[in-house]
Amino acid sequence: MKHQLKWLLSLALVLTLALSFLPGKVQAEDEKLAGEISVQAEEGWMDYYEAAAKRVSDKYPDVKITLIEVGAFDHLDTLDQTDASNPDVADLFAIPADRLYGLTDSETLAAIDSEKLVKEIGGWEDFESFNKGIGGNFKIEDEYFAFPFNIETLINFVNTKNAKEAEIDLEKPIELSEVKDAKTVLLPIFDAWYGVATTNSADVELLGKDSEEEGKFFTDLSQDWADLPKEKQELFTALYDYWKLNADAETTLFDPDAGWGYIDDTFASGKGGVILLGGPWDSAKFAGLADDGKDLMIRPIDQLTINGKPLKHWQGGWGLAINSRIEDDPAKMAIAEKMIEEIVNPEYAVDLFKASGKILENVKPETYTESEDLEQIDKDTILAVIESYKAAPARPLFSEWGQVWDTWKNAVLSWNSVKPESAEAAYKEIQASFTSMMDNIK
Repeated sequence: MKHQLKWLLSLALVLTLALSFLPGKVQAEDEKLAGEISVQAEEGWMDYYEAAAKRVSDKYPDVKITLIEVGAFDHLDTLDQTDASNPDVADLFAIPADRLYGLTDSETLAAIDSEKLVKEIGGWEDFESFNKGIGGNFKIEDEYFAFPFNIETLINFVNTKNAKEAEIDLEKPIELSEVKDAKTVLLPIFDAWYGVATTNSADVELLGKDSEEEGKFFTDLSQDWADLPKEKQELFTALYDYWKLNADAETTLFDPDAGWGYIDDTFASGKGGVILLGGPWDSAKFAGLADDGKDLMIRPIDQLTINGKPLKHWQGGWGLAINSRIEDDPAKMAIAEKMIEEIVNPEYAVDLFKASGKILENVKPETYTESEDLEQIDKDTILAVIESYKAAPARPLFSEWGQVWDTWKNAVLSWNSVKPESAEAAYKEIQASFTSMMDNIK
């Protein structure tokens, strides 16, 4: 027995010594991590990122993190024009969720141990809840290629002064099909980014994949009008009536160039615009149009309904991705993961929002609403995003969905020239466009 014990102790010593020479994760565990990585950060994020990097280097003195100050989209442009080996491309960088598939197809991203990070960072109930949120959007087959940076979806901005003058009760939702004044609702449905908020309300699938038929693509909009379910017919009736309301009033809302200026001008206090959809990043702009925020109310997306059904946008957001060029270097991968942990550290959620406008999925709303460091407009924006996000479906991320943008836009804008006499005639323009799109996808 004693001989067996001695043998086991000797074996344990040998294993310990062997493991001490392994790089990467073992080094991170015993806090002997060493190495250098680069991290992309936008101009406004720099102070926050510098503080996050310092927290990592304070714990691991032999770690160096170099920040590359560049806009996220500019950084992605550089990546698209070159490749992952370009030194101007960072080892760790932010990506919008819809870029995930394209970047993995080009083998630009390294797989991330999200389950480990979830345990280290905290805030999610469990890994299943992580997967049900935006975390699941970054999973391809059995691997994760980005870690959640923030959540985002569209919300409503309301001009209370204009609503009062129009005698609109803001204690209940505004119903699009009941609007009589074209200025009341400023909704550029020709742009699919906003249009999907209407189609999602009636569960219209613009382009989907049939999981039971080996990923075969389909769209609800290739069906004949007579075959559309009643709720979908009612949706397109409401959209047609809204277009005709604007056409008869000779507004420029459905002008793809002039429409955006029309929205801003009409939303201003005293100009009649009551409600519009926008992103949380638009809060400051619309506050400026609404008498420096005095006339501004920020509401969740369900403040606007179509045929009694609330609008629903997508569960969108950004992720933090690791450059594939370091995936074979365990130490650098470990440093990148440590930096991710500090960037989305729930303890600094308010600081992150102030620096970048990013809202963390793994943080309770009270963290923001009870903070003394945030303005009320920020708190209202955050709450509206969180509530709207919970009701939103997951955003389609497969690259083929990119064909929907122009297909939808061209179809809806065709109404300006075709001047359909009915909702059914208007729908036929959409059906023709989507049928053609499906022919190309097949």
